[in-house]
Amino acid sequence: MSAGPRRIAIVPARSGSKRIPLKNIRDFCGRPMLSYILETARLSGLFDIVHVSTDSPEIMRVAAEWGAPPDFARPAELADDMTPLIPVLQWTLAEYDRRGQNFDEAWLLMACAPLLLPDHLIAMARRMEALGESAQALLAVAPFPAPVERGFKRLPDGKLEPVDAVLFQKRSQDLQVTYHDAGVVDVYRAKTLLDAQPANWASLYHGHVLPRSAAVDIDTEEDWRFAEALYRGLRTA
Repeated sequence: MSAGPRRIAIVPARSGSKRIPLKNIRDFCGRPMLSYILETARLSGLFDIVHVSTDSPEIMRVAAEWGAPPDFARPAELADDMTPLIPVLQWTLAEYDRRGQNFDEAWLLMACAPLLLPDHLIAMARRMEALGESAQALLAVAPFPAPVERGFKRLPDGKLEPVDAVLFQKRSQDLQVTYHDAGVVDVYRAKTLLDAQPANWASLYHGHVLPRSAAVDIDTEEDWRFAEALYRGLRTA
């Protein structure tokens, strides 16, 4: 680990995924999905601790096999599919604080991020450092593949209706680029997380743009197949 702020990477990996059962440890191109983010975190050299937050003994076992045995399990009341991630991060930081370990930055690394690279994390750490103490949070984002103003609503009868009839007429190159949450990395000042939760987290974020190839959200079987194809393609490019 390089010198600098004390950082913890928290990797949420609960056991109860509904859309893709056991997706956090399912085989992805020959290895458990979870292994990719653990390896990326380790190779970045950024973190004092990489903590897999889970309620599952099996996920804890896989994490240990890949060099990140959790120091404690996540309580059941924070492991259902309705629990937001911010309370999980807050509880984890508070638990480490009770154990005498404090951090300057808390990083949320998603378990299903096999296309994220160590260099992406290092670039975000440098961005956080450059922003200084005025920045409370940094969110990895990616550009939408097409202007959101060119989107449609699909009506009950199947007919399409432009989301914005006026901007729909503009050329795509005349529209402002918009971004979405990449769904792979958030960075927070630890004190910000431990303080009372703000009413609107979105107002705290600065954005760090990732390439679209690193920002594949894996929620369905189709997403999974696409991510595997992209991973294999990038490795042979």
